[in-house]
Amino acid sequence: MNKVRQSQVLALLLASLLGGVAVAQEQSEHTATLDNTARIEQLTGAKGKLDSAENVFKVTVPRGDLSVTVAGVKMTPAMGLTSWAAFTPAGDKTMVMGDMVLQEDQVNPVMSTALENGIEVTALHNHFLWDTPKVMFMHIGGSGDAESLATGIGKVFAKIKETSGGKAQKRTTFDAGKTSLDPKPIEAIIGASVEKTGEVYKVTLGRTTQMDGHEVGKTMGVNTWAVFAGSNDKAIVEGDFAMLESELQGVLKALRGAGIAITSIHNHMVGESPRIVFLHYWGAGTVSDLAKAIKAALDTQSENLKG
Repeated sequence: MNKVRQSQVLALLLASLLGGVAVAQEQSEHTATLDNTARIEQLTGAKGKLDSAENVFKVTVPRGDLSVTVAGVKMTPAMGLTSWAAFTPAGDKTMVMGDMVLQEDQVNPVMSTALENGIEVTALHNHFLWDTPKVMFMHIGGSGDAESLATGIGKVFAKIKETSGGKAQKRTTFDAGKTSLDPKPIEAIIGASVEKTGEVYKVTLGRTTQMDGHEVGKTMGVNTWAVFAGSNDKAIVEGDFAMLESELQGVLKALRGAGIAITSIHNHMVGESPRIVFLHYWGAGTVSDLAKAIKAALDTQSENLKG
């Protein structure tokens, strides 16, 4: 065997050995991350199961406390009424993804707990039609230290248990059909003009994205809007935020920090670039406080909206 050929063979052997070491090291790191699954169970307060094929440890909390019917059919936890969180190694960090099963009045207390404990909220919507009582599903995610993530998920599960059975129910009741509020504070605080339609005042702020190579914007539905109704001291605001994916957590924290209830998080389109996420909300209070809450959320967005 000539020297050139020998060098090639040695190089291949060395590459193979180094590759094997790298794979073994990666597997060792992954195994080490998931070795202490008992600790994840302890911190989350939930029992879990390891899927060795995917290297994922998943904890589950069946909502056996709920009595839900869908189109007259009695539902069980195994029929989609189980909260869960799945942990897996992601490089030198741990990734968590999950789905929380919530009654309507639990959504915002549980969401605030997640946001305050390093857990991202990625979607909020229904999975059923004709469900009684109504059930919402809050999807969560995160990346970081396994113990911190498990601790955050544990607090989310604890808040679900704490608020079950209607304990979180809070409602403000009044007739918003007769509007007497002054729109000037809204315009001054948000910095955009309002339009009166019937008994409500509406602010609409547009942004743009691309679909099939064409720009779509405000009038095509790519917009943030807020409707105000009621009196100066007793008003409601409801509407929709249009956001880049990177803006979602900031908007959520700003709105929840001001006591605004989040009612859904989802997409309105498919195939757009950049991707736009939509967040629907509801709040009650004074006109000035509500306008300040919307403004605080707008200020977290990285792109100026167009009035």
